[in-house]
Amino acid sequence: MDVLTANDRQGEYPPSWYAATATPPGSYPTAKGELTCDVCVVGGGFTGLSAALHLAQRGLDVVLLEAQRLAFGASGRNGGQVGTGQRVDQTELERRLGKDAAHHLWDLGLESVALVRDLIDASGEDCQWADGIIHADHRERFVPESREYADHLQTAYGYDKIRFVDRAEMRSLVGSSAYHGGTLDMGGGHIHPLRYAFALARMAETSGVRLYENTRVTSLDPGITATVSTDNSIVRAKHVVLGCNGYLGQLEPKVAQRVMPINNFIAATEPLDDATARSLLRDNHAVGDSKFVINYFRLSPDNRMLFGGGESYGYKFPSDIAAKVRKPMLEIFPQLKDTRIDYAWGGTLGITMSRMPHFARLAENVVSTSGYSGHGVAMASLAGKIAAEYVAGQAQRFNLMADIPTPCFPGGPALRTPLLALAMIWYSLRDRL
Repeated sequence: MDVLTANDRQGEYPPSWYAATATPPGSYPTAKGELTCDVCVVGGGFTGLSAALHLAQRGLDVVLLEAQRLAFGASGRNGGQVGTGQRVDQTELERRLGKDAAHHLWDLGLESVALVRDLIDASGEDCQWADGIIHADHRERFVPESREYADHLQTAYGYDKIRFVDRAEMRSLVGSSAYHGGTLDMGGGHIHPLRYAFALARMAETSGVRLYENTRVTSLDPGITATVSTDNSIVRAKHVVLGCNGYLGQLEPKVAQRVMPINNFIAATEPLDDATARSLLRDNHAVGDSKFVINYFRLSPDNRMLFGGGESYGYKFPSDIAAKVRKPMLEIFPQLKDTRIDYAWGGTLGITMSRMPHFARLAENVVSTSGYSGHGVAMASLAGKIAAEYVAGQAQRFNLMADIPTPCFPGGPALRTPLLALAMIWYSLRDRL
């Protein structure tokens, strides 16, 4: 299935609250004819825009090709949470990779958040940053683990911006009886992701990047000089950076074996009055809960509840996304039962078996970063910067990430859709236990 057009029209942003409240920097032309450059970046989301910007700032001639519109994919549709660390907890990373590697990955996670804040500051644009991410436990048996994890980050990593939250405080922070405790991390935050992506695009263009939209890459031949072919152009480049994430398709089969596209959905309610909004999320922190099929939510600056959730067993979006999201939203906030939903949209992200990003050296002059598994606002931004370092001959940090094992999905691309359906059904049942 063609994920680029399966649920969306060519060249059009989805009807999201984000698209309604952000001003695109373009549109940009379709690439035509023969182009040459130092680096061709494929993909106009956080990874590609960050890579292009950092490469241009190093003085390289950069062409960026986007198959749809800039930030058309997950970068412009996600929950906006800018989380610290990695998608996998540090204790699990210590078990898998050892304490030294886990500490390096923690440091990269902190750097990724700092990078997002620095890029927003450098852009001078209002990307609506707000501090704080709550991890909310939907089962009482998980609460001791949250306490232990906060203590571990404080003692083993010297991280003093996270603390344990007990049941009483959780009920005051989140106006729901669904949660029993958790943690509050004031080192993370939440933003308007599409505004942030557009800010990156404007900075990239100002730095000299040649940006092309509606330019789908059809093949890639590394060679001594890489040849990137599209429907209407050929780009010859010394290096190629792939930043396609869940929208890669079969452009690079080695990556497709390890990064699976899945769908998720978000709804935006009508604006709520201040008292109602603060009764739901007292201090305007973002929330992600402990379910495998995660619920995540936050308030917009105009007091809409932006709620992400709902299960997807295939690559086609449901016909009624609002109804799909309303169900889990009302499980958490039944007080919103009479609240109108003004926007509802879906998006496709990339996940890995390990839930860690997949950095790949596909050829001497071709690299790929993807598979952020729902942790991509910050990590994709840093991945782009690290890919730029690799192209510039500073490979240490790219190699650190590339050496993390990323298993292939069982059955390969042909069987991963039915296997995904079975897995999602199983985990959704487990969430209810």
